[in-house]
Amino acid sequence: MAQARTDFTKVAAPPTLSGLSVSSHRIDIFKYLMICMIVFTIVSTFHVWSRFKLVELNLQISETSKQLNESEQEQKRLKLEAASLKTPSRIETIAKNELGLALPTEQQVILVK
Repeated sequence: MAQARTDFTKVAAPPTLSGLSVSSHRIDIFKYLMICMIVFTIVSTFHVWSRFKLVELNLQISETSKQLNESEQEQKRLKLEAASLKTPSRIETIAKNELGLALPTEQQVILVK
């Protein structure tokens, strides 16, 4: 058997990367990550703001609905009061007692033709 002679002094080493290209690559990744973080922050802020506005508008809607219901009840109450104040018996009572008026007699009525 023949012995093979090996020379370990000539081992091929990978080419060395210059420090400039590695740091340039890292800077590019850093810029990309910063842009992603800024976009994420802006989107998150907009999302939180929109939810806050939604809750605020829902509160305004419920408050306005409550005021509308109260106004409708007040309107119904006032219509009922106006109807009760316009009754002929009430008007006749006030005319007799407070104003001293009376129904006209037949001699006081003159028919116009």
